[in-house]
Amino acid sequence: MSENKTNISELGEFGLIDHLTSKFELKNRNSLLGVGDDAAVIDLSEEEAMLVSTDLLVEGIHFNLMYMPLKHLGYKAVAVNVSDICAMNGTAEQITVSLAVSSRFPLEALEELYEGIHLACAFYNVDLIGGDTTSSVSGLAINITVMGRAKKSEITYRSGAKEFDLLVVTGDLGAAYMGLQVLEREKEVFKANPSIQPDLDGHDYIIERQLKPEARKDIIGFLKELDVVPTSMIDISDGLASEILHICKSSKVGCHVYDEKIPIDAKTSMTAIDFNLDPGTCALNGGEDYELLFTIKQDDFDKIKGNPHMTVIGHITNEQDGVYFIDKNGSAITLRAQGWNHFD
Repeated sequence: MSENKTNISELGEFGLIDHLTSKFELKNRNSLLGVGDDAAVIDLSEEEAMLVSTDLLVEGIHFNLMYMPLKHLGYKAVAVNVSDICAMNGTAEQITVSLAVSSRFPLEALEELYEGIHLACAFYNVDLIGGDTTSSVSGLAINITVMGRAKKSEITYRSGAKEFDLLVVTGDLGAAYMGLQVLEREKEVFKANPSIQPDLDGHDYIIERQLKPEARKDIIGFLKELDVVPTSMIDISDGLASEILHICKSSKVGCHVYDEKIPIDAKTSMTAIDFNLDPGTCALNGGEDYELLFTIKQDDFDKIKGNPHMTVIGHITNEQDGVYFIDKNGSAITLRAQGWNHFD
């Protein structure tokens, strides 16, 4: 080990991954893609490939059991993994579940967690095929590995965006982040005075978006029906700005994204204003929306035009043109990722 001590927060999550894996080379012919996208790609046949992704959720980092019901946690853990397979334009088929759990959790608590996992497996039509359990001295950690399948000709990588492509997002953004703000506010009120009931009235939508997000499996179906294969795609877990930058870096392109085009639900906007936050900033940097961000050829615009699930928010430019956020006044601002960083 080197005597030099580098704080991993200086690298950030993705910088750390790049640093630790840079020396690894794929040695097996059926390993088509390793680190660097939403899922690894493994050769299955002349036409098909397997997609594999994994995600770890740790108590106190990714969830707080003061307001996250265990059933919701189980469901969310599956959904966020299925989302990675959707981001590759594939279909999830199997999962494994591994748990590290402390003695403070009785059997009934784990039954509730697995009830949520069971509901998600039923909804997304995936099979639980294995996993592992071990003890923990610091709460609960849940790791899920998901396996899926896609036709090789339809797999969508982060690296396929081309100049003049259109940038498209599904659903609306920022709701999960505002749901978290409401839950955190009510947690602090409860800690100060446990006799006060949480005030969650009118916040059903944004709280559900935080506690029980859905992977956009339906979008993959819509794209197939519309005969559209995106040129690049990623799911929005760390914030819209972060994901745009991932696509631009992987595809070696620039981008213009327009503030006025970003879809934000009215309840999200009102709640953000109540918290003295800018709704656009919440949509750009909030994260955990688990919507899909993708690019399409301009020739495919007429196929998605008017679709209520998809919104064109910008276009791809030459790499030398940079990545810019165009505000409502028409000013171009260099886009920066200010979303979730696991090591801050």
